[in-house]
Amino acid sequence: MAKRVDLNNTSRSTPRGNKFDRLNRAPKKGTSSFFKKIGRLILYIWISTIVAVVLFKFVPVYFTPTMASRKIDALMDGEPSKIHSQWTSYEEIDRNCPLAVIASEDQLFPEHHGFDFEAMGTALIKNQKGKRIKGASTISQQVAKNVFLWQGRSYFRKALEAYFTVLIEFIWGKERIIEVYLNVAETGKMTFGVEEACRRYYGHTSAEVSTTEAARIAACLPNPIRFSIKNPSGYVSKRTSFIKRQMSALGGKKFLRNL
Repeated sequence: MAKRVDLNNTSRSTPRGNKFDRLNRAPKKGTSSFFKKIGRLILYIWISTIVAVVLFKFVPVYFTPTMASRKIDALMDGEPSKIHSQWTSYEEIDRNCPLAVIASEDQLFPEHHGFDFEAMGTALIKNQKGKRIKGASTISQQVAKNVFLWQGRSYFRKALEAYFTVLIEFIWGKERIIEVYLNVAETGKMTFGVEEACRRYYGHTSAEVSTTEAARIAACLPNPIRFSIKNPSGYVSKRTSFIKRQMSALGGKKFLRNL
C-alpha cells in the first residue's frame, strides 16, 4: 500500500521566516560593523595622540598649527609669509626669559598640574557678566593648544585642550613644557619663539637677553600682533616694569629651581 503523504503537515513542519524578521535582522550586521569601525577609528586617533606627545617630548617642535594659520592668512592677504622661528634648547636660553613669561602669564606654573582652577572660576564668572579676563589659561594649556590644536573658542576644542594638557603634564614635565612654550609662543608678526624675537628686535641671541628685554617680550605675549617689542607703546612699557617687579618678587632666577 502506498504511504500517504500529508502535504499539510509537511508545509507546517518547514520553518518559514517572517519577512519582517528578515528585514529586522539584516541591518544588525551592518550596524555592528559600523560601530566597530568607529571604535577602531577612535582607538587609532587616541593612540596617535599618545605617540605624538611622546615624540614631541624629545623632538623639537619646528612647526605648529598656529604657524600654519598665520602663513595661510599672509598668503591670502598677499603679504610676506615667511615664518621666523629658530628652535633653541632650554639650556641655551637665559633664565630671564622663562622667569619673565612665568611672572607674566602663570605664576603658579611650578605648582599646578596644568590648570589654575581659581583663575578658571574667576574667568567663568567674569564671562557670565559679559566681561573679559586675561590669564585664565596656564602656560601648559597654551602649549597644548599651540602645538596640537587650532585656534578657537569652542567647547570641543577646550575639551581637547584639557586632554592634551593632562598628557603633556604627565609625559613632558615642567621644564619641557616651558622649553616648548619659549620656542612656539607668538612674539611678533610672523615671529615665533624668544630666540627669534631677540635676534629680530634686539640684535642678539636669547642667551644674552637682559631682565628688561625678557620682561618686554612677556609684556607683548597677550597680543604680539598689536603690541611691539621693538617699538613699545606706553602700555607695553608700563607692563614691562610691572613684570620686572613680579620677577623680583618671585625671587629672581632661583625661582626656576622649582621646575
